[in-house]
Amino acid sequence: MHAPTSLPDWFTPLQAWQDRSETASDNLSLQTLRALAVTLDHDAAALQAGSQAMPLAHWLAFQPLYQTSAAGVDGHARRGGLLPPVPLPRRMWASSALQWQPGNPLRAGDAIERHSRIASVQHKQGGSGELVFVTVQHDIHNAQGLALTDKQHIVYRAAATPGAAAPAPVAAEQDADWQREIDPSPLLLFRYSALTFNGHRIHYDRSYAQQEEGYPGLVVHGPLIATLLMDLLLRQLPDAEVRSFSFRAVRPTFDGQPFRVCGRLQPDGKTVQLWAQDHEGWLTMQAQAELA
Repeated sequence: MHAPTSLPDWFTPLQAWQDRSETASDNLSLQTLRALAVTLDHDAAALQAGSQAMPLAHWLAFQPLYQTSAAGVDGHARRGGLLPPVPLPRRMWASSALQWQPGNPLRAGDAIERHSRIASVQHKQGGSGELVFVTVQHDIHNAQGLALTDKQHIVYRAAATPGAAAPAPVAAEQDADWQREIDPSPLLLFRYSALTFNGHRIHYDRSYAQQEEGYPGLVVHGPLIATLLMDLLLRQLPDAEVRSFSFRAVRPTFDGQPFRVCGRLQPDGKTVQLWAQDHEGWLTMQAQAELA
């Protein structure tokens, strides 16, 4: 992948979005955290007002509330607002890097504020065509101050070309210390879409996913897989304090076949390697966590 020698005319105006910012306020409600808990097959009653929220639970807050009539064909809000109006139809949350502040976890009932800024807007040429990468930095605060920083990388791609060869898959590692099989049922995908107010039709509308975006089935949300990786870590190390977490989507995961979330604690006792693999053993997501 490389940057082209000249930029397309439609890209130049998008560069004006760099350094745009916005601030949003929300409340990390106990009911929402309980809904996430049962979605991940935990006991909702274990969470009470003031309970510490699992890392990544902030993804359930600050959802863009747009009217149904304002949705685009894909179910997302029509392009614009903080994110630039990239004229490429396929959008994916490709990766994130998160850092938590020690001693200030988010808790059920917290009033929280998010300061967001477009850190970069880049055009590249990939094997499948033009790509636009948008990096957004979110700083999440509660009453005690900064709680975490979440730098997200979003990629926009051209529509799938019928008959185009898919990128060569990468085999997942086979030396996991922990692993858990996940059934990516339509119910699981629906629940996560509802929790995150994610209207993207690739996660619940099979005909749209197959006929319009060229996927073989419903697409499992990248953030859901990342959340399941974090959940695996916490199931194995329930008292762990996660200081940082990063993930990168490698290959789409679809419903219809189980996939696995896997992990391995490194010899230093603080680094955790995590990954997801599909039913054929191909790597779909790579992640790493650092513990206090």
